[in-house]
Amino acid sequence: MGSLGASGEAHRTAEVAVRFGGASLVGWFCCPFRALVSFGALPSALVGLVRAWVEYRASRAGRASGRRALVGGDLSLLGAVAAIACPVFLARHPEFPVQG
Repeated sequence: MGSLGASGEAHRTAEVAVRFGGASLVGWFCCPFRALVSFGALPSALVGLVRAWVEYRASRAGRASGRRALVGGDLSLLGAVAAIACPVFLARHPEFPVQG
């Protein structure tokens, strides 16, 4: 019975990187204020990247799913790149309005 609870706990914690990575991308599709979204998306993406690394290390030891860690890392990386690229683009092109 203990192992069943442990596997359920491992399943819930294994989705953390995917959740943070997805959260870092959701704002780009839902909110038209891209410059404001980047301030919330970057911390979420960085937490997702760190958590994906932790989950990947756990998957190497057989305690978590490696595929979920990689998906979470990919989503977080995309969110981080978008969160950095948007303010850089807006700073280099001041003629564009901040609202995207």
